Amino acid sequence: MTPVLESENRPAPGGLPAAAGRTGRPLTAWIRRHRTWTVLILVFSLGVGLTFLAQLSPRGDSNPLSTRNAAPEGGRAAAEILRNQGVDVRQTDNLADTLSALDNAEPGLSVEPGGKGATLLLYDRNGYLDREQLQALQQAADKLVVITPRLNTLSAFGDGIRPAGVVPAGLATLDPGCELDDPAAAGSVTAESAYLYEADRACYEPAEGLGGLYASSDDGRLVVLGSTRIVSNRALDEHGNAALALRTLGASDTLVWYLPGIADVTVEDRPKTLDELAPPWVAFLGPWLALVAVLAMVWRGRRLGPLVFEPLSVVVKAVETAEGRARLYHDAHAVDRAADNLRAGTLVRLARFLRLGPDAESTAIVHGAARHLGRTPEEMAQVLEARPRTESELVRWAQQLESLEKEVTAR
Repeated sequence: MTPVLESENRPAPGGLPAAAGRTGRPLTAWIRRHRTWTVLILVFSLGVGLTFLAQLSPRGDSNPLSTRNAAPEGGRAAAEILRNQGVDVRQTDNLADTLSALDNAEPGLSVEPGGKGATLLLYDRNGYLDREQLQALQQAADKLVVITPRLNTLSAFGDGIRPAGVVPAGLATLDPGCELDDPAAAGSVTAESAYLYEADRACYEPAEGLGGLYASSDDGRLVVLGSTRIVSNRALDEHGNAALALRTLGASDTLVWYLPGIADVTVEDRPKTLDELAPPWVAFLGPWLALVAVLAMVWRGRRLGPLVFEPLSVVVKAVETAEGRARLYHDAHAVDRAADNLRAGTLVRLARFLRLGPDAESTAIVHGAARHLGRTPEEMAQVLEARPRTESELVRWAQQLESLEKEVTAR
């Protein structure tokens, strides 16, 4: 019995016991037999993992003037500079978070004594906020800086600031032209594609009575900027843009950077979503259809086996194959491809008749046909190596090839 036990426990080649080798072979055979499904499962698992990683990884956004947007239209550069200067910059995307950030602002530097020291930057480019929401923001903020506001936005604030048009074409920069501290210290700023506003305290006016790019209320708590380029990454380092943006936004210890979104639209004004319009049974039908689609793919996928070459019990005539290819070439207007096939067939038949061998090149066939007919090689090459460009030229050339082949075989 001892030799038998030793044989059973003897390690297999490679250092593994024989039992382990027998266990691994069925697994390897199963993987080899189902390698297609194994590869599909691995690829699917890898795709799901990469999707989760992409969703969980932090990334910026593409919203204009966003502090997380490093693109030319973003506002990340101004926000980072303000943070380096000790300003607490907080970007918010909805009204509730904005009001909470303003209420929780720590006392510090402020426009008015006793204020909370919170400055609010508001850029509502789509006009999501209504009058009540705008007035709530104005009351909660110690200083409100609004960038390119609409008429309904300015009407809600009620500080005598009104739209006055746009900067005339051809003016690349504007000088302050006023005695307000921030514009006077900043100097000239970019004025391309900017809006103008009428106010008692207006700066950067292109002409008398046209309004200014920078407008402020009498108490200084409301400031209107008529250009996003002054704060954007693209033009922050041009002229006095950085000085005006940083002095306007950095006067307080806390800066709430508010970019309203679709979630801020009130219920009365918000259109119904697809979930609200869809009937209740859609919530059950959607997952059920997805499950049926997956089961159908599995069912049809299992029916498809490997390709099998099986001889057919029919004979396809060569002339039918030639006519079928000719129709395909004709429908595709493949003149060059058809000409190459005609030339190749003619050269093969001429080489066989002239006994030049199957490996003969076209030059040898041209010279052999020329000697056989008593003509010059140039004359033969003019026919055999012609390049028809149109279908009519192809028909005439095919007739020439046929005549040449008949003449060679007739002698």
